[in-house]
Amino acid sequence: MTITVHHLQVSQSERIVWLCEELGLDYNLQLYKRSPIFSPPEIKALNPLGAAPILDDDSFGTPIRLSESAAIVEWIVQKHGNGKLFLDKSHKDYADFLYWWHASNGTIQPAVSRVLAVSSAARGDPNNPTLSNYVNRLKILFDHVNERLLKVPHLAGEEFTAADIMTVFSFTTMRVFYPVPLEGYDGILRWLQRCTDRAAYKRALGKSDPEMKPQIGAEAPELFPPIKAMRG
Repeated sequence: MTITVHHLQVSQSERIVWLCEELGLDYNLQLYKRSPIFSPPEIKALNPLGAAPILDDDSFGTPIRLSESAAIVEWIVQKHGNGKLFLDKSHKDYADFLYWWHASNGTIQPAVSRVLAVSSAARGDPNNPTLSNYVNRLKILFDHVNERLLKVPHLAGEEFTAADIMTVFSFTTMRVFYPVPLEGYDGILRWLQRCTDRAAYKRALGKSDPEMKPQIGAEAPELFPPIKAMRG
């Protein structure tokens, strides 16, 4: 059995490394550095969209190559993890799990990505109406997540699940591309601390991005150095 995780450093593919560590899987880890901001040619050779993560798995006869974070998480959990970190349909928190599992990539990450893209195009001009609208929408979203996490320790409820693994990135590493502060979001901050205190998270970060500091504080992180250099 061979599982290979292709991880672009300082990116959402950290989720897959973390998942493999949570499940205690044996896997090969291939690391790729950004070049200098986007994916290097080696990633583009594996995926025409130039996006990571990418999973190679020959454990079940026919080798498969899979991209898209959520698809990879579901594949690994169902094929290698016996459903661990997903809540069963009989679980009392199943509906909450489904909501936050899908919100991670369906709503939360796209909201941050939109602000990042528009901010870059508008050069951070706070008077840009499109940027202002997206920033306001992002605040509403962060308030929504925070209200949830003031009530329960994890997004699905009492249990740590794949919904947490999928969502932490948007409030940690992704903020180096758009340095939003988290002051006043006590629910989110306590949740980030709980998640990143997990032994599996620490092992994953040590393997995938050993030089990267976890962005779990309330203050806005430093802008990703290559972007900062590009902007002068």
